[in-house]
Amino acid sequence: MKIAYFDCFAGISGDMTLGALIDTGADPVRLREGLAGLGVGGYSIEVGRKIKGAIEATDVRVLLDEPPLPHHRRLKEIRETIRGANLSDRVKQTAERIFNRLAEAEGRVHGRSPEEVHFHEVGAVDATAICLEMLGWPKVVAGPMPTFHGYATGSHGTFPLPAPATAEILRGVPWRKLDIEGELVTPTGAAIIAEIASGFGEMPAMTVESIGYGAGKSDFGIPNVLRIMLGEESVLVPAARSVTVIETNIDDLNPQFYETAMERLFAAGALDVFLTPIQMKKNRPGTLLSVICDPVSAEPLAAVVLAETSTLGVRMSRWERVCLDRRWEEVITEFGTIRIKVGERDGKTITASPEYEDCKQAAAKHDVAIRQVYESAMVLYRTGRSPS
Repeated sequence: MKIAYFDCFAGISGDMTLGALIDTGADPVRLREGLAGLGVGGYSIEVGRKIKGAIEATDVRVLLDEPPLPHHRRLKEIRETIRGANLSDRVKQTAERIFNRLAEAEGRVHGRSPEEVHFHEVGAVDATAICLEMLGWPKVVAGPMPTFHGYATGSHGTFPLPAPATAEILRGVPWRKLDIEGELVTPTGAAIIAEIASGFGEMPAMTVESIGYGAGKSDFGIPNVLRIMLGEESVLVPAARSVTVIETNIDDLNPQFYETAMERLFAAGALDVFLTPIQMKKNRPGTLLSVICDPVSAEPLAAVVLAETSTLGVRMSRWERVCLDRRWEEVITEFGTIRIKVGERDGKTITASPEYEDCKQAAAKHDVAIRQVYESAMVLYRTGRSPS
């Protein structure tokens, strides 16, 4: 499977995305032909090269003709233009979804309906979808968004950074600390990456075939470029990992003491602790205490078992286990932020479930059933959308 990693170490905008996609392999001539299918004139796309912080990158500029193209287009006009364009259905659907994200965020921030939002940029959203099609519609994974601060002036006056619409669009998306003064992530860039990315995090296992850099317009003391690495997703067989299993049979411990024993075992590094009811000699009911741990932690954890229970000894054995790769995502529900534990294999999501403690706390805070919080989080995770 084709995969593209968007390394947003210096942010993302519409122009940077276009530049990086072209530098990665999208043909600017075919791009212009595709944009002509929109039937919208009054602008042109200029593609050049620029050095940004010692890195040569593709610089894309959208140039308005004279007299300039009217800057204010509403969502209805955008949809009509896209739907009537001579483009593939997937390109049109992708472009429309990006515009919808942008309009919904701007409308929410400024107290308007999405239909009342005016769009000031041309070309970047539609062009991004066309470029992705040229590259074979790769699966897109993006790095965390870099933090930045300051103020910017636009059509709505002076506003803090990140721009309110940018922050709204990137709800549930991870950020990493960079703290540059200036706008690193624009609303258009945020809407593009939020729509096309299947996930955010570290670079996935892949064989890189092409690398492209898209130039930003400002300078921040770091290379203001967006890097895209395009290639084939690597199919990896998960390696088996050794674990030690500590076990003991107990029939004379106050049941209340198991809670403390389990807490201290987890605190000491146990990977898992569980209890199994068993029938011991002379038909006495008992409990099998099992502890799974890394081999290096076996001795300290065995000491905890001996100290916290009534057993006189433990058994230790070495096992092999194969695990899914695990990562965390977050969704913003009407009940607050809920973490989602995601299990992956070969870069594909196998399982995902909301974190129980998050759901429990949110349910108690809002006085609702925990299953309501759980189901809300799963719906938002599957659709990738924030609650309206």
